[in-house]
Amino acid sequence: MRTHYLQHVSFEGLGHIQDWLMANGHSISSTRLYEKQSILPSIQDFDALIIMGGPMNVNEEEKYPWLAAEKELIRQAIKAHKKILGICLGAQLIATAAGARVFPNAVKEIGWFPVTFHEGFAKWLGRDTPATQTFFHWHGDTYTLPEGFINYASTEACGQQLYTSGNNIVGIQFHPEMKPEGVEALVENDGDELQEKPFIQTKETILFTQQHFGGAHAVMDSILDRLFG
Repeated sequence: MRTHYLQHVSFEGLGHIQDWLMANGHSISSTRLYEKQSILPSIQDFDALIIMGGPMNVNEEEKYPWLAAEKELIRQAIKAHKKILGICLGAQLIATAAGARVFPNAVKEIGWFPVTFHEGFAKWLGRDTPATQTFFHWHGDTYTLPEGFINYASTEACGQQLYTSGNNIVGIQFHPEMKPEGVEALVENDGDELQEKPFIQTKETILFTQQHFGGAHAVMDSILDRLFG
């Protein structure tokens, strides 16, 4: 499968997703939107589209002019029934491209927090999953659910955490793809957000929490098996 991914900042790459893609024989191409010479692909250039995270808001088109063209590409991919995966900002971009509203969540959610999976997710996934599992989070915005999309997960701080649309679209607000070096890069680049507030953990707690990576990657693998397999 020809898989193309959109990367918004240098420090938020594919993480564990790249491991799965390489192990499963996907060809991988990318657009690094933070580079001035970046060129978005044609809809005919890929079978699957992955949209990664980033610190920007989906509506900051004046500051990030490429956002308008990126959202149009996502709309085209939705209409063409491409396989689409969005992580954090990527999930928000899919939601807004599908006609939903993206807006600030009541609180920022940064750190390791439990996600509760709703009834029906295991059936969609095709395998059992823990009812609650801890994942890494770094987001301040949330979204309304586009028409026809189903929300399958929530946290105490944010009600929309993972949605699907049929068999070809998945949006994930949290970060099951993160590896330790990815978490370290986020702390290094966006550490000014680590203020003493509810649902924001300290730098030390974030960096020294290591026990959840394996479980998060197993869930990421299961989602990729279902979506792209």
